[in-house]
Amino acid sequence: MTLLDALRDHPELTGAKKVCDRGNCGSCTVILDGKAVYACSVLAIEAQGKAVETIEGLATGQRLHPVSAAFVRNDAQQCGYCTPGFVMAAKSFLDRSPNPTMDQVLEGLGGNLCRCGTYMGIRRAVLEAAKEMRGGKNA
Repeated sequence: MTLLDALRDHPELTGAKKVCDRGNCGSCTVILDGKAVYACSVLAIEAQGKAVETIEGLATGQRLHPVSAAFVRNDAQQCGYCTPGFVMAAKSFLDRSPNPTMDQVLEGLGGNLCRCGTYMGIRRAVLEAAKEMRGGKNA
């Protein structure tokens, strides 16, 4: 059983989407021990005992995580299938690169695909979230 299937078998953890189921699109991206991974390409047993972060765990109460909030403000979602994967990939990317350039965002999220083409909104959202996560300061 894959990590994606194990997560989606729990009614509250359906954020990671099963789209290509081949590790190509990134819609199932979660963070496993601090690293963004495609949940469809990881066996559930490999994740046992490791920290697994999903889109459902990003908000604090009713307060959205800065990445999620920036996605909303920048209209970085359309159909929504890719959004959870992009948010998780962006969070992992920003954890490693807190002050990225637009080119670094482009490269850092290169493993995630959006069929609706909201890439510019996504990239702006990541840059905005980076600034917010730094306390609103430019580096």
